[in-house]
Amino acid sequence: MDDLVITEHVIIPASELEVAVARSSGPGGQNVNKVNSKVSIHWQLQKSTILPEPIKQRLIASAGSKLCQDGSIQVTSQEHRDQPSNLRSCHDKLRRMIAEAMKPVKKRRPTKPSKASQRRRMDDKRLNSNKKAARGTGSWES
Repeated sequence: MDDLVITEHVIIPASELEVAVARSSGPGGQNVNKVNSKVSIHWQLQKSTILPEPIKQRLIASAGSKLCQDGSIQVTSQEHRDQPSNLRSCHDKLRRMIAEAMKPVKKRRPTKPSKASQRRRMDDKRLNSNKKAARGTGSWES
């Protein structure tokens, strides 16, 4: 297995990635019962020295269900009928996750609503208030 290239400066060595294969689930006839085509990749994120700590924290926050209790990230693919295609799919998924975590976080710049939008909001509130007030003018007893 080759190293996983994220960018020209960030390369995860193949020695840090554990690859496991298994039989795929679901329909598929005889092929599914004979061939180990499902691929799982485990990457010990906490032990890795490739990524700086802030990127690791963003990756942990965005990993969701792919994050295991031991701090590793598990990516699985069983979309294709053959092992090499599923391995490429796992690499692509992991590459996208890491690339997304490496994007710099934009700071939120606080903004104020425009005068026109404030005026529209108040007009809408006034209309709704008048509409609801008009509903209660009738008497139930006749």
